[in-house]
Amino acid sequence: VQLQASGGGLVQAGGSLRLSCAASRSTFRFSDMAWYRQARGKQRELVASIGDGIGTNYGDSVKGRFIISRDNTKKTVYLQMNSLKPEDTAVYYCNFGSPYGNFWGQGTQVTVSS
Repeated sequence: VQLQASGGGLVQAGGSLRLSCAASRSTFRFSDMAWYRQARGKQRELVASIGDGIGTNYGDSVKGRFIISRDNTKKTVYLQMNSLKPEDTAVYYCNFGSPYGNFWGQGTQVTVSS
């Protein structure tokens, strides 16, 4: 299984970005799909997660600004990021859970300028 994340980039504070992460080379259904992020010098933290039909969960710092969604037919998870702040600057990683283990994407850089 390979996860390919895309959509990162440089944006001004207050702007928006949409991240995508698609799985390839898989024949099974994924359970939880999530986005994590890691800022320089900090630990990786959960940004948002979405279950397979059982709801979403958001980190406190992104509630009300970010929206996670998924398309099971495309095996893709999305993260719509609005009202971005400089403190959202980080490498964003996608993570998919399955009966066969957890899979990580390669990360995509998001930089928010003030």
